[in-house]
Amino acid sequence: MLQRLHKALRSSQPLNVPSPPLSPSSPSQLHLPPTTLSRRQLTVCSNSCLLLLLGAHALPLPTSLRAQESDRTPENSTLNANGCTDRKPTKTVFFDISIDGELAGRITMGLYGDDVPIGVDRFSKIVSGAAGISYRRKEFIKIMPNYVQHGGLRSYGVDEELAKRTGSNLGTESLVEEWERTYEGCPGTKNLAGSVGIIVRDPSKPPPKLKLVARKGKLEIDQEEVGVEPNGTEFVIATKDSPELDASTLVIGRVLEGMEVVKRIAQVKTVQENTASPYFRVAKLIGDKRAVVAERGFNRPYSKVLVTNCGVLG
Repeated sequence: MLQRLHKALRSSQPLNVPSPPLSPSSPSQLHLPPTTLSRRQLTVCSNSCLLLLLGAHALPLPTSLRAQESDRTPENSTLNANGCTDRKPTKTVFFDISIDGELAGRITMGLYGDDVPIGVDRFSKIVSGAAGISYRRKEFIKIMPNYVQHGGLRSYGVDEELAKRTGSNLGTESLVEEWERTYEGCPGTKNLAGSVGIIVRDPSKPPPKLKLVARKGKLEIDQEEVGVEPNGTEFVIATKDSPELDASTLVIGRVLEGMEVVKRIAQVKTVQENTASPYFRVAKLIGDKRAVVAERGFNRPYSKVLVTNCGVLG
């Protein structure tokens, strides 16, 4: 059969390949007629298809097919299936990191300015200090099994300050719109190991509370927002593939150099999470503020992990 298949590939004549017999467990023992395949059909057939036709026989693939198969390796299968992660950096920034006052090293990141221009513009302006605010002297506040998270700039009026100093609309609403536009119809994990993203929404935020308010002598139903939305300045660096971030984080770049520094941050000891405790569950259920304070402290590093310097390299 191997000789017949090679001969068919070299010629334009069709090849009759007998169909495999049905297994004993099949409901019917009918034998299917031979399958007729043209040279073109054989050429476009994948490696798995050829193996199915030939059973236990092995056949070297033509060079063109071997090239196609190499694109399906586990390392880059996610990138090929998910075009939104196959991007080229247009801008480079750096962060110098210290842990408890000791220099840990530099992290260099490439940003996807062509793909997510609003997120990159916002992030790079804060990194450079062009917006009048910066990540300098700000801390990493959370260390999770799959990523590390920087605290960002939690002061109020960040959007207004950026708009006033830069003359551009870099509001959180624009970031959420870019997140939705970028990930629409985009399968697979976006926050892959080594990716850098900014937090633009809170998927766990409860819906607004309805309440009655008196206006001009009339009772009206109003909505009260619960919790505070992220302001798009907190950023995360994934140490492993982190699908749990996809619902909240806009990927704006990836680590080019210094991943060993990121892993060193990830090894810092943290406050143990205690959400399984029955006392915590009850306190959270009844709205005890102490539970909210305790929850904010979960996974926080005991050591002070600080951005000592940052800037744009080009």
